[in-house]
Amino acid sequence: MRSMLVSLVLTFLFIFNSAFLPSASIAPSVTHDSGITITDALGRSVTLSGTPKRIVLAGKALFMIADAIYTFPEAGKNIVSLGSTAQGSGNFIPLIDPTFKDKITLESNAGAEQIAATKPDCVILKSSNKSTLGDPLEQLNIPVVYLDFETADQYARDMKTLGQIFQNPDRAEKIMAYYTGKVESVTKVISNLKDDQKPKTLLLYYSEKDGAVSFNVPPLGWMQTYIVQTAGGQPVWKDANPSKGWTKVNLEQVAAWNPDVIFVVAYATPVDEAVKTLKADTQWQGLKAVKDNKVYGFATDIYSWDQPDTRWILGLEWAATKLHPDLFKDLDIIKESKEFYKELYGMEDAAYTKDIQPTLKGDVK
Repeated sequence: MRSMLVSLVLTFLFIFNSAFLPSASIAPSVTHDSGITITDALGRSVTLSGTPKRIVLAGKALFMIADAIYTFPEAGKNIVSLGSTAQGSGNFIPLIDPTFKDKITLESNAGAEQIAATKPDCVILKSSNKSTLGDPLEQLNIPVVYLDFETADQYARDMKTLGQIFQNPDRAEKIMAYYTGKVESVTKVISNLKDDQKPKTLLLYYSEKDGAVSFNVPPLGWMQTYIVQTAGGQPVWKDANPSKGWTKVNLEQVAAWNPDVIFVVAYATPVDEAVKTLKADTQWQGLKAVKDNKVYGFATDIYSWDQPDTRWILGLEWAATKLHPDLFKDLDIIKESKEFYKELYGMEDAAYTKDIQPTLKGDVK
C-alpha cells in the first residue's frame, strides 16, 4: 500500500512538471517587440521598432517642438543629436538637460546626410520641414515623425503622439490636463462678458532689420490671435491678414484701428526697448492705448510667451490679467510661471530663481 502511494505521488509530479515546466529539448517562448505604430501630424502612419533610443531633432523652428518634447522625462536620455534650440541669445534646453553638452550639435543647415551620420532610429521634425529635409531622410529609410505644435488643438494631438513615441501616455494626459485646466480657468472668468466689454486689442511684432523698423500682425489662425481672443480681447487686425505669415502694417492703419490695448512682441530686439521707443514717438502718442498707458511689452523669459511654444499658456494667463485686471486681480503670474516650470520640466523653485527669474522681461507684473 505504501509503495503504491509513493508511485502515485511520483507519477503526479512527473505529469505536473511535464505540463508546466519547459522541457530541455524545447526552447522557452520569447516575447518579441512588434513595434509601435503612430499617426503623425501629417496623418502618416509611422512604425518604430520600439521606443526610439537615438532620437534626432532637426529643422527650422526647432526650439518650439524641442520644448514640448522635453516635457517628457525620457527625452534627455533618448535624444542624441539636435540642431539649434536658441532664439536670439536665449537657449532653454541646456538648463533642463544635464547631458546637453554631450549631444551631437547639428548645424542650422544640416542636410539628410549629416543627420544620417548620427545613426538615428527616429528623426522628429516640424511638418513645415517635410519637403526640404523630411523627404530626403525618408529616402534613406530613416523613420521621420512630423509634429506641428502650432495651435491649441494641435497641442493635444501632438502631445498624444509624443506619449506614444516615449510609451508614456500618462505623461501626455497629465500635460494636457494642465493646459486644459489653465485655459478653462481663464475662459470661465470671461464667459459672461459682452463684446463691448472686451478691449479692442492689437498685437504687434516689432522688428528692426537693417536699421528699419517694421510692424507686423499675425494671421487669424495663429497662436497670437488665439491668445488675444481667448483672454477676452477683440483682435482689431483679424480681417487684415489673410496670409500664412506675419503681415506688415503702417502707422496709418494702426491709427485707424486706434486700439484700447497694444501688445508688443519683439524677438531680436529687447521688448522693453521696443515699447520705450514706441511710447517716445510723437506719432504714436496720439493713440488711445498710448494715452491710457496700455501699451505692454509681451511677457518674456528665455523666449516670448506669445509663440506656439509651451509657454503660450503663460501668455494666455498674462494677457488676461492685462485685458481684464479687475477680473484677474488674484492671478499671480510669477506664481503661475513657477508652477509651469515645475509641472512641465520638474524645475524646483531654487532653479527657477537662478535660471528663469533673471530673464523675465516685458510687463510681467
